[in-house]
Amino acid sequence: MDNNREKVMTLKDAIRTYVTDGCHISIGGFTVSRNPMAAVFEIMRQRKRNLHCYAHSNGTGVDELIGGGCISKVEIAYGGNGKAAPTCIRFKSAIQKREILFEDYSNYQMSLRFHAGAMGVPFIATRSGLGTDILKKWGFSEEMRATDPKLPDKKIEILDNPFNGWTGASKVVLVPAINPDITIIHVQKADKYGTCRIEGLNFADVDQVKASRHVIVTCEEIVDTNMLREKPEYNQIPFIHVSAVVHVPYGAYPYECCNYYDYDPKYLSQASKFAKDDRLYKEYLEKFVYGVKDHEELLSIVGKEQLERIAADKRTGYATGLDRR
Repeated sequence: MDNNREKVMTLKDAIRTYVTDGCHISIGGFTVSRNPMAAVFEIMRQRKRNLHCYAHSNGTGVDELIGGGCISKVEIAYGGNGKAAPTCIRFKSAIQKREILFEDYSNYQMSLRFHAGAMGVPFIATRSGLGTDILKKWGFSEEMRATDPKLPDKKIEILDNPFNGWTGASKVVLVPAINPDITIIHVQKADKYGTCRIEGLNFADVDQVKASRHVIVTCEEIVDTNMLREKPEYNQIPFIHVSAVVHVPYGAYPYECCNYYDYDPKYLSQASKFAKDDRLYKEYLEKFVYGVKDHEELLSIVGKEQLERIAADKRTGYATGLDRR
């Protein structure tokens, strides 16, 4: 990929170009941290459908996509928003009503699956999951797997350890690699070519990016390339993996973005209450998602005063005086 090719796009264009009906999509972040929420809401506004979603441990990002009817299948370790929703509400409801198919793995297994995808190998071995029902309960049938070339033939495979002896492990679990069509992450800083700097914990984002065919990066700031080159050891994602760079301040809102803003407990609490009632949730979507043209307009509804409340303290990286009740 040519380093001199600028990749800056609008969010509407990036989603329209790279997120297609039926595609396999991965979103970054972890529970209440750095979900690419501006992109999630734009996917919903563009009414994308039948998405097969992968996430490590996610929250409102996956929950809103499910609530908006965008996802038909999901592979995930955990979905929740802390005390606002220990289990994501629309996610739980959709599973109970059999509106979506899902397959669960442990946190470690999902990390390994993305890591295998990033390495370019078809699977990776672990002992994680032995003795649990995660290995026994499949969300996708063998018949479905046989007709979908993007699905592995099996959820997992248990093999005898070919090197048994010095390791003391008689069995190993093989988990399949994940290679999405598109991964979307939110970062603090990126240049116009796609080199990214994530501040704070990066979770599985780096492997998710490297495993994916295309990558959309939304960022708080587009910075000069020379600034990133001053301390290259702090840059986790090279430009070669990135397809589109989108400047979206507060692009993780209502979640936190380390050193920029905290999560908004007021928004998440209210959204959880709406999500428990189909009628209220529909009204919520009409106001905050479909009723606004973009993320900036959503933020204008939230208001400057509330955004100031969640502003990150420069020393700690989060809002020290925030009422989280």
